[in-house]
Amino acid sequence: MFKYLEIVEWVKREISDKGFAHGDRFLSESDLCARLKVSRQTVRQALAVLETRGFISRRRGSGTFVTLPGLYDQAQGQIVGVISTYFSDYIFPHIVSGVERVLAKNQITMQLAVTNNLVSDESRALRSMLDRNVAGLIVEPSKSALPNPNVKLYEEVSRKQIPLVFFNAAYGWSDFPLVAMDDVAAGRIATEHLISLGHEKIAGIFLLDDMQGHKRYQGFLECQGSDGQAENRVLWFSNNEKPNLFTFNADKVADLLARVSSVVCYNDSIALGLYEFCRGRGINIPDDLSIVGIDDSRLATICAVPLTSVRHPHQRLGERAAETLLSMLGSTSAGKQGHLFEPILVKRESTMRAGLGVFGQRPRKLTA
Repeated sequence: MFKYLEIVEWVKREISDKGFAHGDRFLSESDLCARLKVSRQTVRQALAVLETRGFISRRRGSGTFVTLPGLYDQAQGQIVGVISTYFSDYIFPHIVSGVERVLAKNQITMQLAVTNNLVSDESRALRSMLDRNVAGLIVEPSKSALPNPNVKLYEEVSRKQIPLVFFNAAYGWSDFPLVAMDDVAAGRIATEHLISLGHEKIAGIFLLDDMQGHKRYQGFLECQGSDGQAENRVLWFSNNEKPNLFTFNADKVADLLARVSSVVCYNDSIALGLYEFCRGRGINIPDDLSIVGIDDSRLATICAVPLTSVRHPHQRLGERAAETLLSMLGSTSAGKQGHLFEPILVKRESTMRAGLGVFGQRPRKLTA
């Protein structure tokens, strides 16, 4: 047998014997060369065969990952239901396209439903997909921080042993795996950036009825020290208020901004709304007020002052959610663990070092 084919068989045994799950990182080319005492060219030949046969996938700049084709084969030709709160804009098309890419690659049909973040629409979507006997479900929960009347439908999913993966957020009572950005870390990274620029009085604007809002607030609060005042510099809003947040709450927003030098926003959409609010009142960004968003959506780059934001993994998150679901098909235990992506701060022009002035005066611009 050719040497590279021996490596192919060795890798297959290693994946099986060591209990690798779909999506797990595998040994690098260098690791394999050192461990098996063969040349890099031989290892590359073996990895090419393994990738063609569907046992591994290689991602430039990321590494080698296990794909477990045997589990995928059981799902081919079936339907997977995908339920998203939104689809047409913001980061949602990228997430759903990531899901679809992985499913299509494995000959699985995707059935998409959009809830507009309404639990009633989530109920109808779940019922429809259960009636269609979908092979699995990938769900972004609606109003995830509130009590949910669809518990019995999720109990039916469990009873029928239908694999389900939540993405972006999960209900607190569920034990289904979650694939998401680490939202606590996102709130913390955004706040730490402002602190590093010398800002002491930092405000936060967060979504009340969404677990992502709660977790981002948690990260925000963890950085604020023990003065006990950080919670008094927070404006909460609900999904229903979002379209008119800065119109109906203009006085509250103005009062909040008068007490701070910077703001962490729940997401880029809110940050853009705050930017427009400030522009209409002659408040200069970042000279008078520094703003940080979260998600690093396209909105972050269309502002006149490009927005500093915490990057959301977008398409890769959707891919990982689909990969996690596929690893669960045909098994009651495989893939039960979800995944949290570590967020990264993208610095742009909406933040600057805190000056010596107060709100309403143009502070001295210092070099960050």
